[in-house]
Amino acid sequence: MNSELILITLPDFFDGETAICNRLFADGLWRLHLRKPEATRLQTATWIEEIEPQYRSRIVLHDHHELALIYGLAGIHLNRRNNMRIDAGELSVSRSCHSLEEVRDVATDYDYVFLSPIFDSISKQGYRAAFTEEELRAASDILSANVYALGGITFDNLAKVRELGFKGAAMMGGFWLSENKRNMILRDLDT
Repeated sequence: MNSELILITLPDFFDGETAICNRLFADGLWRLHLRKPEATRLQTATWIEEIEPQYRSRIVLHDHHELALIYGLAGIHLNRRNNMRIDAGELSVSRSCHSLEEVRDVATDYDYVFLSPIFDSISKQGYRAAFTEEELRAASDILSANVYALGGITFDNLAKVRELGFKGAAMMGGFWLSENKRNMILRDLDT
């Protein structure tokens, strides 16, 4: 996996999750966004502590941003729940966007931004693609710098994301809700 793909956790914890993440990091995962909107600070810290220390610098937090500094994480992510920019020091700061206008207005203020939903969501029922291919192609000049496609991203449509001009893609349901991908990694961990 390269810097064109960011993996986002599912909102709920599940058995074996941190073992899978450690394996993905060992296999080269560049960036993982820890997104657990209902998690307490303690639950988030416990999850981070289960990640091998050498991989923690690849994690970005969506909540409990102060833990990023404590654990030496990669950065923080701002969204509708947490939109207050803190003094992040050397940490990366990313943000979620939901319109091309928003991307045009703020993209240069962040290390990178997510634009969603690009395709129909896999993990959020009824969350439909918000842009046409023509709209995205017309905006390719702003997408290529630091914009990651989010929403309905699968391994099968990564080539389309590149073709549309995005810097890369952020994937959640396309990975975690794919029984084959997850079971393959769990099987490998057992051997």
